[in-house]
Amino acid sequence: MNIFRLAGDLSHLLAIIILLLKIWKTRSCAGISGRSQVLFLVTYVARYLDLLTNFVSVYNTTMKVVFIAASAATVYLMFFKFKATYDHNHDTLRVELLLVPTVLLSLVVNHEFAPLEILWTFSIYLESVAILPQLFMVSKTGEAETITSHYLFALGSYRALYILNWIYRFYFENFYDLIAIVAGVVQTVLYCDFFYLYITKVLKGKKIVLPA
Repeated sequence: MNIFRLAGDLSHLLAIIILLLKIWKTRSCAGISGRSQVLFLVTYVARYLDLLTNFVSVYNTTMKVVFIAASAATVYLMFFKFKATYDHNHDTLRVELLLVPTVLLSLVVNHEFAPLEILWTFSIYLESVAILPQLFMVSKTGEAETITSHYLFALGSYRALYILNWIYRFYFENFYDLIAIVAGVVQTVLYCDFFYLYITKVLKGKKIVLPA
């Protein structure tokens, strides 16, 4: 554990809390991609199945359980409790275009051809592109609510902080994982345009509006 990983985990947790509070307080999931949320739930379940076989620490176990539970709660709120507010018309990115390549890649490029290892690798690849339906939805609607922007910024910050974590671990622990690093860089790059808009607009009290 180092400060960058801790900050990344807290940023990740903050993103999930922001999203849940947004849906619960407004009684609406407008502007949120259900497809992205399902992909994140699949990501966490695939990655944290080792809860059943491997104990690292109380912190590690707690965070895994929280991420799975919070993600499942988000999916429940979107597709059941507040499904009338879900914008199906704009959430249209075909998830099979993301799932099929990540499944195939995890079978070909992994550290070990073992069930849990392949699931972990699949989760890393899938997480790197799981936000695409949300970004695609924002591009279709042309704007993002301020609270949704906060959620996306916190989620992107989590990945950026994890890059710093990997740099720290490489220099101080002589450890690196190319699969996680490459996937994390890809995911962070996807947020770059959004980061710029967030800093130049949202922090000045403006709503993000994308060009037509």
